Amino acid sequence: MSSARFQQVSFRLAPDVAQLGVRGAFVAIGGVVNRASDPKFDELLTGTIRKVQSQLQPATLSDDPVLKGFRDLHDAIGRSNQRFVAAPENLLRLLLQRGTIPRINLLVDIYNLVSLQSRLALGAHDLARVEGDLELRLTRGTEKFHPLGVPQPTTVGPGEYAYLDGAGDVLCRLEVRQSEKTKVTLATTEVFYIIQGNRATSPEMLQAAADELIRLTTSFCGGEARQLSISN
Repeated sequence: MSSARFQQVSFRLAPDVAQLGVRGAFVAIGGVVNRASDPKFDELLTGTIRKVQSQLQPATLSDDPVLKGFRDLHDAIGRSNQRFVAAPENLLRLLLQRGTIPRINLLVDIYNLVSLQSRLALGAHDLARVEGDLELRLTRGTEKFHPLGVPQPTTVGPGEYAYLDGAGDVLCRLEVRQSEKTKVTLATTEVFYIIQGNRATSPEMLQAAADELIRLTTSFCGGEARQLSISN
């Protein structure tokens, strides 16, 4: 069962961000029941990790065109790729180093599975904590940002692409760090999903990842999906 919030929220991708080469598909799902884990999903994730791990080498991270596309985006806005590592590359680095990935809850684990498969940057935000509508635009240097897992807010310089809500709060900085404000918890019932790519990712690739994300979420957590937009 979907809610009014899920039905009404809108998303805007600013033209200057699209011109940089940021691509994405954006989905809202309402009426979900999040849980810590699910045995059938655990089995699916374990199989996915083993498959990705069997093909993963250090050279994979440097040579993969999708991961390189994120580094190119950071170069274009003058951000260090040592300091700012795109979420999918960071996830693969963890897998390479530790042989596993962090487990958080079903909604988060589901998007991490799709990220491992696609190497796209995925994220999720609790819509009940989002004020107003959502947009992906360049920062002005006045925005508020409280990074996930960090005690205090920090500043974001001008000229970065970021996801913001109507209150001017940064919900995701680049495709690198999400916000404490909208983190997904076991109490989350509505979620805004980001599936972000770059110039190396086609609309078909983005749509396939969005479809898989919707399928897995509704299979394991229920709910009803609404796709807000997809880049061409």
